[in-house]
Amino acid sequence: MVGSFGTGMLLAAETGAHLPSVDDFLPPEILFQGTPFAINRIILIRIVATIVLLAVLGVTASRAKLIPGRWQGVVEMGLDFVRDKIVYDIMGETRGKRYVPMITTLFFTIFVFNLCGIIPGMNMAATATVVMPLVFALWTMAQYWIAAARSQGLGHYLRHELFTPGVPWPVYILLAPINILELLVIRPASLTIRLFANMVSGHLMVATCLAFAQYWMVDAVNKLQGVPVGALWFAGGFAMTCFEAFVAFLQAYVFAILSTVYINLSFPEE
Repeated sequence: MVGSFGTGMLLAAETGAHLPSVDDFLPPEILFQGTPFAINRIILIRIVATIVLLAVLGVTASRAKLIPGRWQGVVEMGLDFVRDKIVYDIMGETRGKRYVPMITTLFFTIFVFNLCGIIPGMNMAATATVVMPLVFALWTMAQYWIAAARSQGLGHYLRHELFTPGVPWPVYILLAPINILELLVIRPASLTIRLFANMVSGHLMVATCLAFAQYWMVDAVNKLQGVPVGALWFAGGFAMTCFEAFVAFLQAYVFAILSTVYINLSFPEE
């Protein structure tokens, strides 16, 4: 079976199956071409996803009842999950209240943007280019620098982070540059690359499975062999789509967790 799959991949690639590539994540402009307001498909997906998210949450809030219905209960469950299981678990209630709105916004926005990759008609995660994850990461970076400046003073924070107490002074020659690199580059880069790379790879895997399914079931000459092999590829594509839905939630959760941890590290130790 593995051998026939490998042979099928080579054959399909040689005879014309359209395989996805990273170029699919840089679609051409479709509105306002040649202007500073040019919009391509992925930007349009972000706009639509944002409008839908705001509309759903706005309507839910406007119709909220003391005894919640099913939909209100689901939304409140999600809000409580972010507040209690992410922010309060890491920061505590007193410190975490300030950051609940931010982390909740990050979690739900990233989750909805990620889900666009499996919604028919969109078929592309709104976080599948590096720009959007980088914006979220820079927001987190700004917040942990602000938290550091507010809680212990920027100078004291930098002195403590760069020159960790109890370390022999010759080690600072190596340690200080590594610490400043972590604060300025490694933390935002880890948030950006993790989210971006996972959503790109998931989309490519799903699209590849469906491309081979179409080739074997529609374009292949030998239909007797092509239909069952294509059905297997389609089943693989369906399984990967379900897995990508799980990854959409997981990446939003991981991003929210790490953002909360990074901000919490900017406060002085108890």
